[in-house]
Amino acid sequence: MNVWPLTFASSLVFIAMFISYYQKLAIEKEIIVGTVRAVIQLTIVGYILHYIFAANNYLFTLAMICVMILVAGNNAAKRGKGIPGVFYYITVSIAIAATITLAILVFFKAIHFVPQEVIPVSGMIIGNSMVSSGLTVSRLKDEIKGRALEIQTALALGATARQSVQKILKIAIKTGMMPTIDGMKTLGIVQLPGMMTGLILGGVDPINAVKYQIMVTFMLASTVAISCFSVAFLTYRRFFTAHHQLVQS
Repeated sequence: MNVWPLTFASSLVFIAMFISYYQKLAIEKEIIVGTVRAVIQLTIVGYILHYIFAANNYLFTLAMICVMILVAGNNAAKRGKGIPGVFYYITVSIAIAATITLAILVFFKAIHFVPQEVIPVSGMIIGNSMVSSGLTVSRLKDEIKGRALEIQTALALGATARQSVQKILKIAIKTGMMPTIDGMKTLGIVQLPGMMTGLILGGVDPINAVKYQIMVTFMLASTVAISCFSVAFLTYRRFFTAHHQLVQS
């Protein structure tokens, strides 16, 4: 894409700003900041990836993935604000999900361990894990707070911490997974996903683009399930003492 078409396309941002101004949403500043940050961040990442791709060094590739995981963990942890160690639990969960999913893809040669393939796929994996993990801890926190009396009653009757929040864990995990599952149901009908669209725009045959998108769909289902399960079972313990007493916030 040339510079001028991209410049003219950027004018679409003004539509969002106009709607904000017309409806008095007062988010024009946020739109401008978001736009500027997006351009700067993407430009920097573009140059970094250009260097990593040219170097084709597995250490640089792993370093990039680690940075992505840390940034994603920090961002998702904001949804669990107030939970001790939430950044650690979310980051570990994202790392586990990314490691398992990437290992399977590389082992079965769905992708090759080269930066051009591993880093973009890792971005999709980590990004979806970030969103799902954030939703999971947020729902877990809200449910435990809202059902404190119910949990305390169960504990008083002899239930362990795990038993007292078993239903809540299921609700939290389901909350994190459902956006991905709902998205799977509408693929190809309501939306043409980013990877498939990018491949088609790049001149790839639609049938081959569909094959890649199917791989991505299964990949995201796996990583979201792993990250939601991991973060829920790692985090719920922080709401209880070692003697299975509910910690009141």
